[in-house]
Amino acid sequence: MTKRNLLLEIGLEEMPARFITDTINQLASKVENWLKTNNIGFEAIKLYSTPRRLALLVMNVDERQEDSEEEAKGPAKKIALAADGEWSKAAVGFTRGQGLTVEDIYFKEINGVEYAHVKKFIKGKDTFELLVELKAIISGLTFPKNMRWADLELRYVRPIKWLVTMFGNEVVPFEIAGVQTGNVTRGHRFLAEGEIHLTAPQEYEEALLGQYVVADAQKRKDAITSQLEKIEEENGWIVPVDEDLLEEVNNLVEYPTALYGRFEEEFLEIPSEVLITSMKEHQRYFPVKSKSGDLLPLFITVRNGDHLHIEKVARGNEKVLRARLADAAFFYKEDQRMQIDAALEKLKNVVYHEDIGTIAEKSERVRKLAGLIADRMEFSPDVIKFADRAAQISKFDLVSQMVYEFPELQGIMGEKYALQKGESPEVAAAINEHYMPRNAEDSIPASPAGALVAIADKLDTIVTFFSLGIIPSGSQDPYALRRQATGIVQTLIEKKWNITLENLVGLSLNLVSEAGITKRTDEEVYHDLIQFFKLRVKHLLQERGIRYDLIDAVLGGEFGIVSGLIEKAEALQAASSNEGFKESMEALSRVLNIASKKDVLGDIDPERFENEYEQRLYEKYLELGKKAEDGMDAASYYQLLVDIKPEINDYFEHTMVMSDNQDVRENRLNQMAALATLIMKLAKVNDIVVK
Repeated sequence: MTKRNLLLEIGLEEMPARFITDTINQLASKVENWLKTNNIGFEAIKLYSTPRRLALLVMNVDERQEDSEEEAKGPAKKIALAADGEWSKAAVGFTRGQGLTVEDIYFKEINGVEYAHVKKFIKGKDTFELLVELKAIISGLTFPKNMRWADLELRYVRPIKWLVTMFGNEVVPFEIAGVQTGNVTRGHRFLAEGEIHLTAPQEYEEALLGQYVVADAQKRKDAITSQLEKIEEENGWIVPVDEDLLEEVNNLVEYPTALYGRFEEEFLEIPSEVLITSMKEHQRYFPVKSKSGDLLPLFITVRNGDHLHIEKVARGNEKVLRARLADAAFFYKEDQRMQIDAALEKLKNVVYHEDIGTIAEKSERVRKLAGLIADRMEFSPDVIKFADRAAQISKFDLVSQMVYEFPELQGIMGEKYALQKGESPEVAAAINEHYMPRNAEDSIPASPAGALVAIADKLDTIVTFFSLGIIPSGSQDPYALRRQATGIVQTLIEKKWNITLENLVGLSLNLVSEAGITKRTDEEVYHDLIQFFKLRVKHLLQERGIRYDLIDAVLGGEFGIVSGLIEKAEALQAASSNEGFKESMEALSRVLNIASKKDVLGDIDPERFENEYEQRLYEKYLELGKKAEDGMDAASYYQLLVDIKPEINDYFEHTMVMSDNQDVRENRLNQMAALATLIMKLAKVNDIVVK
């Protein structure tokens, strides 16, 4: 079958940099799925993207759909054939609808019933005729934010300026938002000499490069990285590259040229975090450090253009940055006059949420919650003292001018200002750490006090919103509750805190209820919170490669200590490949299945045992219970459960649990229920799939 290359390009006004990578991947996925759904063969898809274009080059696309054979199901045999053996009207109608005759019918059995079937040949259509369907794919792209322009109904990320759709040297004709497809693309907005007329799709990348557009995003990123490394090497500097910043800068330019500029050394008196944040967030500049790691009065930016007049460009950027840093210096100087007590008073007038109250009220709940958790964890008096003070003043920097200007510095400036005001290093560090982990790549709080306040603060946030019925759904999570719950889980796992999640949730929920915030019953909120945290643990276990059924099993039991739950899942995963795992799980599952018939756990009366197997299993149960109380790792506990498999099997072989004697039956069910309770401390093992 002959093949051609397919080029699709959407030309736009400059798009927001943060939208581009996800959108080009979305476009590629939709086109790939469309080709596969339509049985159109192709070799590979190359992705191109810049601030002004989203493009795909699909290599070696079949000129025609593959022919296919489709099986159609018709009426049951008893309906298709009359009593005299003749074909019924239903059979004739069925085949006519398929473009065939009754001679093409054959029968296949489905669930014990024979049905008429036919196979029909479908000739593939020319690919060129089908490519007009790309219009729907382009129009159907989704973006975080859309806009409308002129009098058009289409909502899109930015106005569409041109469209290229070429299949070989032919243009696939259609129109979107008043723009007709063609074979004409555009180069760099300022450096290109004119429009680019393409004669074949494979010319695309080279033709754009000739007009100052590096269309391949990875090549563009590699060029930026190479230029940064060259500047480093020539000057003996270190340029710490933030990958998120690099990605954003890459999506801001079509023809990258890196250059450096300077700022006054006096600005180095400002904390380096402020300078770096100002450079990154406001100007998209890369900071520069010395070999020893000290911040230098330099920056690197990436120009969307060539090397001409590069000195003027550098001076222009220096002028803009100087103004930014002057503002930062002013804010920092003004903040030196701020007193912590005065800042805390201001927080009494700052509303956190209209239904939750002020930040001061939230801080007081966090302080109480941290104290309650500390009591149960039996922390040292020093840790309790540091955590209490950190919780009390943890949000004071929110009313500083610096954090107002740079919200991402909350906590960081809190630590610095706290030290300046004479707070202990432990308290200051905890103020910064209580926001951690700030994102998926961030670490958890290092200090016990920081971890204590971090968990209390995040937990209060989650519980208050759940109490109002504000619960994440789908992709909607405006208050980042999932991220905060994941932070709590990660901290509990790494710190191995010996406190159950149920206890933590209960302590916080009590404080929220006392504050009169909740609009739902405590029972509803508690249930939703436990399920919410289970989902966070489930995702974490999936990332660790734990089998889905083992995850369901450990989450089906009591939640308990989070780090212990992870250990249970890993212990079951390790044991699942062992010989005898299937038989052990079947024996334990049998206990759980029988125990489910018992609603209320009663006492076991050994006097009512009728055979030695009941007694032996009872003795094993007592032994297991004592060892479980002493505490042990999950792998050892799993082995203890496996060790009672012979007693369980003997019990069921010689004992009828559902005895006709009611007293005996109740006693045996009590025994099963009691043993099931100990099994459930490991997992709901009857959810484990064994083969």
